[in-house]
This record gives sequence, structure tokens and C-alpha cells, in this order.
Amino acid sequence: MSDSVKSRTRTIASAAGAAGVCAERRPRGRPAGRCPTRDDLVQAGIGVFTEHGFAATGIDAVLREVGVPKGSFYHYFSSKEEFGLAVIDAYARHYAEKLARLFGDPRVPPLVRFGNFLAEARRGMRKHAFRRGCLVGNLGQEFGCAHDVFGKRLAAVFGDWQRQVGDCLREAQAAGQIDAAADAKKLAEVFWIGWEGAVMRARLEHSTRPLELFMEFYLAPMRRN
Repeated sequence: MSDSVKSRTRTIASAAGAAGVCAERRPRGRPAGRCPTRDDLVQAGIGVFTEHGFAATGIDAVLREVGVPKGSFYHYFSSKEEFGLAVIDAYARHYAEKLARLFGDPRVPPLVRFGNFLAEARRGMRKHAFRRGCLVGNLGQEFGCAHDVFGKRLAAVFGDWQRQVGDCLREAQAAGQIDAAADAKKLAEVFWIGWEGAVMRARLEHSTRPLELFMEFYLAPMRRN
């Protein structure tokens, strides 16, 4: 058998093997013949880890969500830790886009954007019946200082979110909505410290009241009459 024929045979065998893996377990709603992608696994990981935590969740729970055998997972990820970091990065990108849309909208007065952020957060909490909250905040509480790699990644995510809120607050200063002498960077840091606590309390109480209460008391001292 020539080298070119051997190469084609290996390619066909590989494709057939992949097709067999996909056909083994296909969840309802996934088109026949469509293999799950890396993104499918990551998106499933976001939901599962947000609801149940990282340490307490085995990879099998993610595989059940996507409907694939374990071999498909290890085709994309060498370990659960690598997968966890990919999940954090995907969630961070999605949330950063959301913050840019809500806190960076030049058509909306800066402080009004906080109200829009609150309204969307309320909808999200109710949509998931208060089971999820914030993945980054949840993992931050779960790991603390116990996992250096995850801790650094989570801290970097919070830093980016704080920067976006800080930019919005500086716009509010320029518009005369808040005191120009206020430290926007510190105010943004305080926002996320308090907001994550409010989200945790909202999950505990199955109520959006903690979110509303925090936002009311956060904005009130800054507003200029």
C-alpha cells in the first residue's frame, strides 16, 4: 500500500471514529452528525460550575449536559484545571461584553447605567431561579487563597470589571453627576466588593431585594443634588 493510500485510509478511519463518538450519545436538540465543540463543553461548564461549584462537580456532570463520552472531553482539555480556566475566561469575556454594553453606552447618562445594570441582573437571577449568581464571585469564595492559579485569574477578571465601572464613574464626574474629587478607582472597587456580596445574599434569600438595597445605598452618597 502506497504512503498516499495509507494516509487517506488513516484519515477515513479517524473520521469514522469521530463520527462513532458523536453518534454514541447525542442530546435532544443537537443536529445529527454534529460533534460537540470545545465551546459546547465550556458553555456547559459555565452553567454547572456556577450552580454547583468547581470542586464538588465532576467532569461527568458536564459531559451529561453536552451528551458525549469522556474521550471527547480529553480531546480538548488535558485536565479539569485547564477546563476550569477556559470556563473562567469564557465567562469573563461574555460578562465584559455585557458591562461594555451597559456601562459604556454613551446614549445613557452615566449613573442611569447602574440602574440598567441592576435591571438586567434582576432578570438574570429570576431566569435561573436564583441558582447561579456570578461564576467569578462563586469561585472566588470557593478557592480563597487555596488555589494560586485560579486566584490570580479571578483577580484579573475583577480588575477588568472594576476598570469598566471606573470609566463610567469618571464620565459621571465629567457630567457633574458626582463629585469630581471622588476617587473613581476606589469607588469602582467598592462597587464590586459590595455587589458580589449582594448577589450571594440574593441567592440565599431567593430575592432581588439585596441587589436593590445595595444599589440604592451605593449611589445615594455620590449623587449631587
